[in-house]
Amino acid sequence: MRAVSLHRDVLLVTSALLQVNCVIVRGPVDGGDTGDTETVENPVRVIEPGETAAGISGAAGAGAETFVIDSPVLPDELETLPALLAQAHFPEPSGLLATHGDWDHLLGRLAFPGVALGCAQSTAERLRASPGEAQRELRAFDKSLLIERPRPLALGSVQALPIPGRCAVGDRELELHPADGHTPDGMAIVIPWARVLVAGDYLSTVEPPELGKGSSVEAYLATLERLRPLVASAEHVVPGHGPVLDSERALEVLEENVAALTQAT
Repeated sequence: MRAVSLHRDVLLVTSALLQVNCVIVRGPVDGGDTGDTETVENPVRVIEPGETAAGISGAAGAGAETFVIDSPVLPDELETLPALLAQAHFPEPSGLLATHGDWDHLLGRLAFPGVALGCAQSTAERLRASPGEAQRELRAFDKSLLIERPRPLALGSVQALPIPGRCAVGDRELELHPADGHTPDGMAIVIPWARVLVAGDYLSTVEPPELGKGSSVEAYLATLERLRPLVASAEHVVPGHGPVLDSERALEVLEENVAALTQAT
């Protein structure tokens, strides 16, 4: 596993297997100290139109908080995450976020079993419609590579988030954008103050555009177009798998993907 800092509030963890990227974001509270966050069923504070993150954070009395977006894959990598956060002086996570419902992005619960998972409404619906699918796929993957885990994956409480939308982490805001096409569900996440785009399984230099069950070329192309302005304004673009890209390189990959998908139709 490889861990690097993209920003003082953003850590990137890349799994040694499948090059899956996990992003850890800290939302500070301006002028405040790190505080304990009470465990609640719906830890992701959705920001309604007209609200600000500072306003609802102050009302909740929360200190700085941390979200873990997606997950590494191997058991020892997941076991290391709590110590990594402590060494970086990040609070324990108050919530997990998943860019989409593929099993290799849902393993944060194995590292933080008491923390609830937030995802796009489309992902929550996918998980409800196919209960146990992620667990079965994880078991099959582990069996093929002789991987043993200390406990099975339990997704626990899943919080459906309105997409497009915003949610609060500390006094800061994360932007949530629809990102279906690779799968019929999903979201991309922008960390505006750090200029980081977490793109989900898009814009990778190590895997070509892939259409899962229930997805379509048209939806994939539409997501690429929605991502285009987000990529242009980002300093770091984090694909679901593979190296982090700067804006220029990510736009090149986007154009390559558009060309490949257009030729396939």
